[in-house]
Amino acid sequence: MAKAVAAKKKSAARAAVTFDKIAPRVERLARNLWWTWSTSAQRVFAALDPSAWEGMTRNPLRLLRSLPPERGELLAGDAMFLDQLARAEKEFDEHMKCRTWFDKTASAGDKKALIAYFCAEYAIHDFMPQYAGGLGVLAGDHVKSASDLGAPLLGVGLLYRSGYYEQSLAPDGTTRVAYPTYDFADWPVEDTGKTIKVEIGTSIVYARVWRLRVGRVTLVLLDSYLPKNKPKDRALTQYLYGGDIEHQIRRQTLLGVGGVRALDALNLRPTVYHINEGHAAFALIERLCQLTARRKSLADAIETVRASTVFTTHTPVPAGNHRYDPKLLTKTLKPYAQRLKLSSEQLLAFGREDETDKQEQFTMTVLALRLSARANGVAKLHGEVSREMWMRVYGAKRPQDVPIGHVTNGIHPRTWLAAEIEPLYDKYLKPRWNGAGPDDDWWRKVGSIPDAELWEARCMLRSRMVNYVRRRLRLQSLARSGQIENLVNAHQALDDKTLTIGFARRFATYKRAPLIFHDEARLAKILNDPKRPVQVVFAGKAHPKDLGGQAFVRQIFEYTQKPAFRGKVVLLENYDMQMGHVLTSGSDVWLNNPVRPQEASGTSGMKPPLHGGINCSIPDGWWPEAYDGKNGWMIGDGRSLPTSAAQDDFDANAAYETLEKRVVPLFYDRDKSGVPGGWVAMMKESMRSIPAPFSTTRMVSDYVSQYYLPAHRDSAK
Repeated sequence: MAKAVAAKKKSAARAAVTFDKIAPRVERLARNLWWTWSTSAQRVFAALDPSAWEGMTRNPLRLLRSLPPERGELLAGDAMFLDQLARAEKEFDEHMKCRTWFDKTASAGDKKALIAYFCAEYAIHDFMPQYAGGLGVLAGDHVKSASDLGAPLLGVGLLYRSGYYEQSLAPDGTTRVAYPTYDFADWPVEDTGKTIKVEIGTSIVYARVWRLRVGRVTLVLLDSYLPKNKPKDRALTQYLYGGDIEHQIRRQTLLGVGGVRALDALNLRPTVYHINEGHAAFALIERLCQLTARRKSLADAIETVRASTVFTTHTPVPAGNHRYDPKLLTKTLKPYAQRLKLSSEQLLAFGREDETDKQEQFTMTVLALRLSARANGVAKLHGEVSREMWMRVYGAKRPQDVPIGHVTNGIHPRTWLAAEIEPLYDKYLKPRWNGAGPDDDWWRKVGSIPDAELWEARCMLRSRMVNYVRRRLRLQSLARSGQIENLVNAHQALDDKTLTIGFARRFATYKRAPLIFHDEARLAKILNDPKRPVQVVFAGKAHPKDLGGQAFVRQIFEYTQKPAFRGKVVLLENYDMQMGHVLTSGSDVWLNNPVRPQEASGTSGMKPPLHGGINCSIPDGWWPEAYDGKNGWMIGDGRSLPTSAAQDDFDANAAYETLEKRVVPLFYDRDKSGVPGGWVAMMKESMRSIPAPFSTTRMVSDYVSQYYLPAHRDSAK
């Protein structure tokens, strides 16, 4: 009787609640991007209006503001919704207040550290397209794991009005570029009320300072789209990576110099500066200027900056190591040369491999290396390549004498974990995410998952992906005013029981997206085997100015139209985080075939193993560290051939042979219950061996212990 009375009172209390009282609680969750890695919080937002949630690119603030009053009042009396909201709030509060790994392990002196992490792009969620590819995804995952671990990190970047471009394909497969303009009122960014100014050449550029909360971590973001700026200066934060070379230099000056000044304006005093790729290297010039203004000698200022700076280089590809004409740099950096009392040539020497060569271009990577005592590549192999690549900067005669280490990249597991597989995790792996540290490895218990249950989950995720692909193909066809035949083909594309290969990433030419079509007849035979069929899903964008990458997109589009590949090979437009989430969780095999050793690390292949996906890759980037002979396949043996044609021929043949002799037979070798025992064993080994060591939990902890804290201690000397 007492329980019944209590339940009745509780029900009456809920009935008296109005949505006006609930809305601030929902908005509190929406204003901290912790929700982007919380299924509990995302379920709250989805429940507001499921169709609008998907239609608004999963933007909770925008959805909350557009919610009809009658829907709000209905939710106010919905006991299940209120319980879900309470669970999400509890999880959020636990995340923000729990005793973290850093709390448990850092000394009193180390707890005074503050790391400023500078990066040109951040991929936190797809509704905020402040990213172009792997660099941004890595930065977003880095920030999230810093929050999980309690690392004292804050991010610094730019806030782009139009972000990265939206991609669509014309009827002939050529890339069409569109830039929407976003309303910051729909984003959980806070205006700090601070405005800073930056001298860029003869101009003064003003920038508003915004704040974005990502769990415990704050991002400090600059926005130059202000009325007081000239149009060319407003445009500095209009597009991600848009504009000509001079515009690029000016934007990087705003990021580096402006980022340091924004921290000053907010009274934030970092003890360590992490320059994540060369885009922000001008931050180090500004720091020299500030130190010499306090009457430090230039030599002492250089030592101070070097001691407290960490630099991460992300690519051996020339296009990723920006080289600039000395005249342009002289024009842009003149105010900083004057402040340092240096000639233009003396300042330019900081960015030249040979400091005495006045004809050599200025390289942002060299500037960062010269002014950083600690530098690293993003995989073991990339560290080796970087040491050989930058010997001249250090006057080294042997690569092993170059002081560049490595921290292998990782991913943030909770961001990339599909909600549909979480019940399996909760039942068998029992993760305890809050307060977790780098030594916590839930996946070591994967052997306890029954083969049939894991296989059922894999089939469910593949089926989910196939439905998603069909829906996207229909929308693509309609956008191109496609024929009815194309709509029918979209409905029939792929099969949810067929071995599915995924290839989704930035379409840089060195990644060789079309390599699998090297021998069309041989590929067609593999895909169209009536007893053991195979299908391939492609997605990816090329840089708006990368005509070679766009040509690769067009090639693959043309292959999808051929009878031998129609319905077996599909290409999805406008690749983003959400699409990456679906494809990495749904693909059985993740294909990676770059030109070795140009893939510095790569992280897309680290995501499928969370769901039992298996990698099939050239021995490049992170894969040589992960491959153990039982958790996937190595394509070829890593040999380098004298011509690109010979290399493509060798690698393509190695890929075909791997598919024909190893991948396809294993997938279709089933027991009486329909479970492929050998395949599931490899799935389990992939899950056991990859997610923990190739997570940003491990990665950030490596940065903290090997780079951040040593730099913090040196900065205090």
